[in-house]
Amino acid sequence: MDGMSNSPSVQDELQNRRVRRATMMNFQSCVSWVLLCCCCWTTQAEIFTSIGQMTDLIYTEKELIQSLRQYIKAEESKLTAVKSWADKLDTLTRVSTTDPEGYLAHPVNAYKLMKRLNTEWSELESLVLENPSDVFISNMSVHRQYFPDEEDQKGAAKALMRLQDTYQLDSESFSKGKLPGMHSNALLTVDDCFDMGKTAYNDADYYHAVLWMQQSLRQLDSGEEAVISKADILDYLSYSVYQMGDLPRAIELTRRLVAIDSSHQRAGGNLRYFERLLSKQLKELNQDYQPPSEEPIQLGTYIRPKDHLPEREIYEALCRGEGVQMTEARRSRLFCRYQDGYRNPRLLLKPMMEEDEWDSPHIVRYLQVLSDMEIAKIKELAKPRLSRATVRDPKTGVLTTANYRVSKSAWLEAEDDPVVDRVNQRIEDITGLTVDTAELLQVANYGVGGQYEPHYDFSRKDEPDAFKRLGTGNRVATFLNYMSDVEAGGATVFPDFGAAIWPRKGTAVFWYNLFKSGEGDYRTRHAACPVLVGSKWVSNKWIHERGQEFRRPCGLTEVA
Repeated sequence: MDGMSNSPSVQDELQNRRVRRATMMNFQSCVSWVLLCCCCWTTQAEIFTSIGQMTDLIYTEKELIQSLRQYIKAEESKLTAVKSWADKLDTLTRVSTTDPEGYLAHPVNAYKLMKRLNTEWSELESLVLENPSDVFISNMSVHRQYFPDEEDQKGAAKALMRLQDTYQLDSESFSKGKLPGMHSNALLTVDDCFDMGKTAYNDADYYHAVLWMQQSLRQLDSGEEAVISKADILDYLSYSVYQMGDLPRAIELTRRLVAIDSSHQRAGGNLRYFERLLSKQLKELNQDYQPPSEEPIQLGTYIRPKDHLPEREIYEALCRGEGVQMTEARRSRLFCRYQDGYRNPRLLLKPMMEEDEWDSPHIVRYLQVLSDMEIAKIKELAKPRLSRATVRDPKTGVLTTANYRVSKSAWLEAEDDPVVDRVNQRIEDITGLTVDTAELLQVANYGVGGQYEPHYDFSRKDEPDAFKRLGTGNRVATFLNYMSDVEAGGATVFPDFGAAIWPRKGTAVFWYNLFKSGEGDYRTRHAACPVLVGSKWVSNKWIHERGQEFRRPCGLTEVA
């Protein structure tokens, strides 16, 4: 007669939950330990600057998903137990309320009613109040310290805009995952595009704000669902268009905003201001009103504002493979040969394969410089030490970060591993220059849109103290190892004479930064193009003047 007699007890369910909770706590501890092992080296700020470090975030997210599924399972188990209780009690109360006195006439039913109300309902209350999310939230707290922050998200957004500019990619292609040579399902939603535009807007970068707000509006108008409203998009877009100097279109967009939301806080005032301003301009220029173009805003509608880099257009064209000054006459002067390092004993039996990349200044590429094993070891040594790449302040000689260099780097000493010592010796054998006074082997990994804008490796006359602290003179030469292939982008370009050198894993390029007279060769100003697709790993050795007196004697003329 008692409908609850065969139901699972709340005590059993609470005990099961204690076991599950202990299991989840053990899982949490394991996840925490794994995460600390994987990420203890991760720099909180600017994670986006290194693909090598970002890969660990993928595994972190996987661990969190597992923890989330454990939480969901616990919640489902809890709800199943509560629902089972409710169903059993529902059946029981239908019987007991039909004839309460007759039901309680049975002493067992009377006892079980007392027991349920005194004990089991209290235990059920505890079960309902118990929060399975505690373990998941605790896991999140452990992981959160390694999450990207606001600066990382902002940096990644700017990196996409940098790629957009350098490789002339329109926002629609980006949002649909269409990049040169590939198509993926990595899509940007209406809200993603809006956030991109807002990042640019908050930086007063109205050029990119217009492009991304327009793309957000285009996708919203096509029927894509979004959290953000059309009014919000039009609000940012109309003002950004005004800032780009296009008053007729700003007025048209603001009118659309007013039509959607006539009570908008700023729209009415902006519209009146834009109309008065346009009327004043037309009157001063003695012109008639011309309606705005019906063509949608796209890449090329507005001119990108100039920035600090005078050779920006040349540099970006070279990154796209355009404007390379490789003529047939120049090509005829380029050769390949075996290089034995001027009869170096270590290279006599196995000389290096050397290819001319450029004739003047002379840039050469060496093949099979690094083996896959050596590359793997160098990356393994460097990865825990990666931090935001720095440049040497020309005034103080102190290393500091700079916006025009976006990557992460580490410095390896010969004592760190026999592989590093062997690579250093190989560079000396190939070049014939001593590396005793060279800087440590620098390893760099370029992340989302990673780049190093045009720069000189040597110090100029207006920065005589750049390497004073090292006491080894100026940087006479650069030896650059490519430790990965790059699917798209990532070339080393020389804007002064129009050369572009593409990464090939295991090869290295070498050039002199100084003439034999010690004067700087200003033609060697170069840049690392943004990585469009892939991960770029390089290592380089900056070789200094001290110790080269008899290995590379001084020339008799200034540019010899």
